[in-house]
Amino acid sequence: MLSLLNPNLFVENITQISIDDLIRKGIRGIIFDLDNTLTEWKQNNIHPEVEAWIAEIKKKNFKVCLVSNNKSGRVSKIAGLMGAPSIPKAKKPMRSAFFQALEILGTTRETTAVIGDQIFTDVLGGNRLGMYTILVVPLSKREFIWTRFMRCLEILVLKYFLDRRK
Repeated sequence: MLSLLNPNLFVENITQISIDDLIRKGIRGIIFDLDNTLTEWKQNNIHPEVEAWIAEIKKKNFKVCLVSNNKSGRVSKIAGLMGAPSIPKAKKPMRSAFFQALEILGTTRETTAVIGDQIFTDVLGGNRLGMYTILVVPLSKREFIWTRFMRCLEILVLKYFLDRRK
């Protein structure tokens, strides 16, 4: 059960993810989280370096979809900036939004990665379906109060996995 909380890859930010490594792993679709992954919480702009990375993966024919537990207006706005479809109010880690994203992308579980900043939503949701999961450090410390509470638990989980990798 604990293995469902273990990301396949843990990086400081999206730009540290090697696009060539994703290609070698057979990844062709990417499901992105929104808050503190692509944008800071409650912000409506994508960081320029993240925007450049997304442009690069799209040049290499990756299919992308934004899946967020956030409300539809903001999710749609950011998805529009990305030129990508989106699924708001996703209720991650529930599987339905991930299945919906796979259908939109036209990819399989084995050829899709999930990139997000939370273990209990993004990583757990992706791992439950056998997708390649990538955990990124949150872009900002500003967060929804429930998320801040969950970060305390995430620290314990991360420490456990990092200690086991030594």
